[in-house]
Parts: sequence; C-alpha cells; structure tokens
Amino acid sequence: MSEEGLKGGITTGSCAALGAKAAALLLFRAERVNQVDIPLPDGTRLAWPVATLDYSADGAEASIIKDAGDDPDVTHGARIRVHIAPRHDTQISFRAGSGVGIVTLPGLALAVGEVAINPVPRTMISAALREVSASGVNVTVGVDGGKALAQKTFNPKLGIEGGISIIGTSGRVRPFSAPALQQSLQCAMDICIASHTRAPVLVPGNMGRSAAHRAFCLKPRQVVEVSNEWGYMLELAQQQRFETLLMLGHPGKLAKLAMGQWNTHSAQSDSAAPYVAQLAHAVTQAEYPFAGDSTVEGLFMEQLSAPQRRRVADRLAEAIQRKTAATFPAPWEAQVVLINLKGEILGSNGNLQPWHPRTTEVSA
Repeated sequence: MSEEGLKGGITTGSCAALGAKAAALLLFRAERVNQVDIPLPDGTRLAWPVATLDYSADGAEASIIKDAGDDPDVTHGARIRVHIAPRHDTQISFRAGSGVGIVTLPGLALAVGEVAINPVPRTMISAALREVSASGVNVTVGVDGGKALAQKTFNPKLGIEGGISIIGTSGRVRPFSAPALQQSLQCAMDICIASHTRAPVLVPGNMGRSAAHRAFCLKPRQVVEVSNEWGYMLELAQQQRFETLLMLGHPGKLAKLAMGQWNTHSAQSDSAAPYVAQLAHAVTQAEYPFAGDSTVEGLFMEQLSAPQRRRVADRLAEAIQRKTAATFPAPWEAQVVLINLKGEILGSNGNLQPWHPRTTEVSA
C-alpha cells in the first residue's frame, strides 16, 4: 500500500521478467513453479504468481497477469506471455510477439525497427534469465489484446505500431503517479526534436491536435500533446533551441497558466472561470451574470458578443504568453492560440506565420 492507502502494482517490464524467469526454469531445469521472484533495479526483489506454463519442442512459455493496483492503467489485467527458445551462443535477443509494438520513428530510446521493450525492462529480463542460466536465448514477449490496448495509449502518436510497449523504470507501479505519464510525454517531445522541428505546437490533447491541423499547415510530428503537464513539458522545451513555440488549447485549460498553475488537472488546479470572468470585466468594463458554476466555454460563448470574445481571448492569450515567458525563460518566445470546444479560434497572441495559418477567421 502507498502512503495514501492505495494499492501498488507491477509494470509490464516486471511481468516480462517474471515470465522469462519462469519459462527459463522450465526450459533449463524442468521446474514448474507456481510463483517466481526477480531482482528489481533498486536492489529489492519481487515475487509474483505464474499464470500458465507450457513446454514445447521449440522452447518454453510462461504468462503473467499484470496487476496495476489502484493505478488507472489500460494494461491492468492483461496477460503478458514470454516465450524463450535456446540459441547456439550466449546472447539474449528480443522479439515482438502478438500485441507488442515495433518502433517506427527516430527519437525514442530504441532504434527504428526494434521491438518496443524499453531498456530497463530488457535489463530486468536479462538479469532474471541469468539467475537461471548463462545460455543464450531468444525472448519473445507478447500481450493478449495488446494491439487494441495500444490504441488507448500514446503509442500510435509515438510511432510504435502493432501493440503496446513493455515499459517501467522501477518495476513497480505507484498509483496515480505522474512519472509514467511524463515518460510518455518526454518520448513525444524526443520524437518531435528528432524530426528536426523548429517550431513545435503544444496542445492538451486530441481536440487541440485536430484544431491545430485545421488552422495551420503542420507536419505530422510538429504537434506534441502535453495532457495537463504544461510545466513539465515547458521545462523540457526550455532546454531546446527552437525558433519559436505555439501553445494552443481551450481557455478553460490555458487560462490556468496565466494564473501560474502549470498542472492543469482539475485535482491539481483551480477553476479558471473566476479569473476569466475578472479579465472579461477588465477588458469590456461590463458586468456579466457569471454564475459560480459557469464554465469558461459558457463565459465566452454565451456571455460575450463576438467582438468582445475576440478582445477578451486576445488579452487572455497575452497574459498566458507573459506568464510563460517569465516562468520559463528560453531562447524562443511562446505564441498562444485559444480555441472553443468546436476547435474554432477565439483569439491569439504573437506571430503565427511560422505555422502557415490556413485562415485568419475566428469564431463569431
């Protein structure tokens, strides 16, 4: 249990290492085990039940059921299968079974064409195998239903095709922790950098991505999703010598940046509605019946006229730009575009020409 009383779990990397060791015990020692234990990167050990074991003429296979504990992980309950086959040397090689992806884009920790088993899990698998035998083996890792699960992850956007990645840096899952998400976000930024992007576009998610491609002429890897982790991603971007950078999103999220709140998750930040209402009053000098439960979308689309909407959005975009520049000084200057829930542009601040706007129209 974590300090908050939440149940922890294990990573897909741990599942693969556990399965590899169980299969090796069957292949090399003819031992059928119900539980197996492996070393973790921090020097501790992890013991876990083995779901299935099978022996065949070409090797042995074990499966492990992934348990993410109380973490909202799409792979919770997935069956990770590991098949090992003997080699004629002492090398350990990795192959993708059904449901495990292949890397297709540069910029990740693995080369293009490699099976998506990250470096730490590879080390864990190798360490687990070496506790059983010094012989060489081909390790094939598969995940039942992994291709469908991958559609719920960042993998398609990271250019990992055919299934999920086998990941994990500690071997254990800490419930609701940010590191796993941040690792995926950093991968997306690394791919953007590897594609020689000089003017990236940061968006919260799919709505922002779609709006960005409708409004501007962009390359596929130029748009980077940041989820709610604006502070983390701006720190990464701060280290790069981009020519410029565009932040595009809904004011319900991005207004929080002007408030100095760099994680925009509702559990980690305040509602932006009061701030936007105050800004609207300062810009228009008019009073609006902003209810306490009003949304930012409602403030813009229901309480403001079209000219007022543009003026308020432009002023808000300027405030976001100023706060970003003050908090994350960098060689580049951030430009800002705000959109409504339909993906239409409400307002902006800065020079948008580097992204080749398709239109200058904003929502009415």
